Amino acid sequence: MSRRRVVVTGLGVVTPLGCELDDVWAAVCRGESAVRPIERFDCRDFKVQFGGEIRDFDATKYIEMDPKELRRADRFSQFGLVAAQDAIRQAKIDFTVGDTYRYGVLMGSGIGGLDEIELQHSVLFDRGPDRISPFMIPKLIINAASGNISVQHKLRGPNTCVCTACASATNAIGDAFRLIQYGAADVMVTGGTEAALTPMGIAGFARMGALSTRNSSPPEASRPFDRDRDGFVLSEGAGVLILEELEFAQRRGATILAEVAGYGQSADATHLTSPDPNGTGAAYAIRAALKDAGFAPDAIDYINAHGTSTPLGDIAETNAIRTVFGSHADALAVSSTKSQIGHLLGASGGVESVFCIRAIQEDIAPPTINLDNPDPACDLDYVPHTARSMKIRRAMKNSFGFGGHNACLVFSEFVR
Repeated sequence: MSRRRVVVTGLGVVTPLGCELDDVWAAVCRGESAVRPIERFDCRDFKVQFGGEIRDFDATKYIEMDPKELRRADRFSQFGLVAAQDAIRQAKIDFTVGDTYRYGVLMGSGIGGLDEIELQHSVLFDRGPDRISPFMIPKLIINAASGNISVQHKLRGPNTCVCTACASATNAIGDAFRLIQYGAADVMVTGGTEAALTPMGIAGFARMGALSTRNSSPPEASRPFDRDRDGFVLSEGAGVLILEELEFAQRRGATILAEVAGYGQSADATHLTSPDPNGTGAAYAIRAALKDAGFAPDAIDYINAHGTSTPLGDIAETNAIRTVFGSHADALAVSSTKSQIGHLLGASGGVESVFCIRAIQEDIAPPTINLDNPDPACDLDYVPHTARSMKIRRAMKNSFGFGGHNACLVFSEFVR
């Protein structure tokens, strides 16, 4: 069975830098940081008091949906609904036309409705079990984002979710790509959404020692590949892509933004939270994505790195890239946009895939900010401080998650 070609026709984001993609992309390329002190809750007694917070978010300003129903969706689902709506609008696709069982949704999230879990836990112990909200379970479950998007847009095709920690969105996009490739769907709404910037989220990751503690200078806290990095910055948001089978997109006159060329995945199988220091599993996923795309390593121009700003993770990813790309590694532009927006956990691969596609469209490699003193063990070209104009025909997105999950996507400029 021949594999069908899959293209990208719509993009949508919800980020700490904003919800309008053009504005967000421009801010990323200017090297602006969205990392600030947290305002949603009092964290004066917390070890970490900052993050990539989306302030004053009101989904009713962005989405055409019954406000009552929207309130029954957790914050993470609301982010996904807004990003999906924007992507659908850009794709200019009418889901009332054609077979709705050929249109599906596949979203990723690492944690799901943590806001709702914390709220209802308090209600349980303060007011008793009979005061728990009847909407608690459908708000907090991880598949709620996919379900809400499906209901909102009447999409009756494959409707599922992925939970692979920080690789969730990248796995979701890759799995959606496969569904279209092999004929199970013609259109997929896919990506990731996360809203774990909560008291429990901050406290839990801080207790692990995973977060930066630069409370005195939050904008400088996310510093991938820098010698002085001390952990990642917890953030929130969503990134959504519309994927279509090529001929389906062409028949309806869609504007094609890029092509999904390859997908690879693997497991470290070494430790639940620490990466394989040699990046062996990550290297396998990268090779698998290149093989799936039919590309030699020197075909890749730009990599949007996982680059979380953790001491172990950045070195492991650097090792993986060097292992796979060999001498071409020195010719690659590799950057981590987490330096600007922080780490969106299960949503990170969605937003960063959007950035890969914009990089291809505009021939711009976004920068890695805060890279003041490069770690000698991180010796690639990380596009420090300033965005770079360069020809980008093909871009790669790496994502690695707790549990040893490794996922990699390859995007290409569309060639008829």
